[in-house]
Amino acid sequence: MNFPVNDIIALIPQKAPFVMVGKLIFTDEYVTRSSFHIAADNLFVKNGLFQEAGLLENIAQTAALGAGYTARAENKPVAVGYIGSVKNFEIFNLPATGQDIITEIKIETKVMGITVFSGKVWRREKLLAQCEMRALTDKE
Repeated sequence: MNFPVNDIIALIPQKAPFVMVGKLIFTDEYVTRSSFHIAADNLFVKNGLFQEAGLLENIAQTAALGAGYTARAENKPVAVGYIGSVKNFEIFNLPATGQDIITEIKIETKVMGITVFSGKVWRREKLLAQCEMRALTDKE
């Protein structure tokens, strides 16, 4: 597949209206980047701003997007994942409706169904949020 991938719904377990990623910009074994347009009717928009929970979910779904892309490339089903823990979640600014954000996750470790990664969200060159996350994968 060539990047960007615009049709991402088959790559993630989430469905509308709970989709918080828009395009897969890039993915490899360790890094995944996504973009997302903040719509006014988004579940996590309040007073014109995309809220903290939305940014956190966007980071988690970026990781899911990379994992889903890899699963599809290997002809495997897209696994359901769960946020196991979040550390050092920092918000520097909230994006407004109509804006686009770029999210990057970097995988630190994968062991026994647990993936540990860091995530960062930007609007243009401005860092909006960052955290470390552990995700648990449901092995069906």
